[in-house]
Amino acid sequence: MSLKIIENFDGSFQLQPEAQQILSDLLTQPAFLEQICQQLSCTQLEFTGKLFQPVPYSTATPKGMAQEFEVYHESEEYCIINVPPNFMAQAKIFKPSRLCAIYHRCEMG
Repeated sequence: MSLKIIENFDGSFQLQPEAQQILSDLLTQPAFLEQICQQLSCTQLEFTGKLFQPVPYSTATPKGMAQEFEVYHESEEYCIINVPPNFMAQAKIFKPSRLCAIYHRCEMG
């Protein structure tokens, strides 16, 4: 079995406004934010509204994300989470099949 090297992967996507609103509402629910805060040992998070599709690892995308999002990965002020599959289903988002959301840590705990 050999590995297929992907040189270029188009991680762009466009969500319908209604689906984007539903997803945003789900990602900003107080109970969900509290759950993330507990896992990250912080006191407050704010959803930045930024979503991206994870991309295959390559020499151009060593962190599995478009280079424009790597600054968030490298910063302690931000955290990146996988959008829960049930949130994707509730928002009726099936393509892309996976998304990541970026949150800003308002206070470090």
